[in-house]
Amino acid sequence: MSLSQAQKKAFRSIGHHLNPVVTVSENGISEGVLGELDRALSDHELVKVKLALPERDDRAAMLEELVTASGAERVQTIGKMALLYRRNPQANPKLSNVKRFEGHHGRH
Repeated sequence: MSLSQAQKKAFRSIGHHLNPVVTVSENGISEGVLGELDRALSDHELVKVKLALPERDDRAAMLEELVTASGAERVQTIGKMALLYRRNPQANPKLSNVKRFEGHHGRH
């Protein structure tokens, strides 16, 4: 599953207003972190993750591990924040960030 540039742009616009739902610290990726990320992706489809690691290379490796383990796709990375997306065909429209903000695309 590869996102088009238009989809990524729309998701970045939605993701700008989101708060991180999962934080990965120097302790690394635990079963709890993976479980919470999986739950968040199932509920919200589009989530922001904070990588609280000082080294850029460590953050990149950790993000790659999260993406692989969760089956999500990286939409954007800025500094210590990453935006991940995983489609859920049975997503609850009241919980899904994609469904809730469809059509908004940052324009007010």
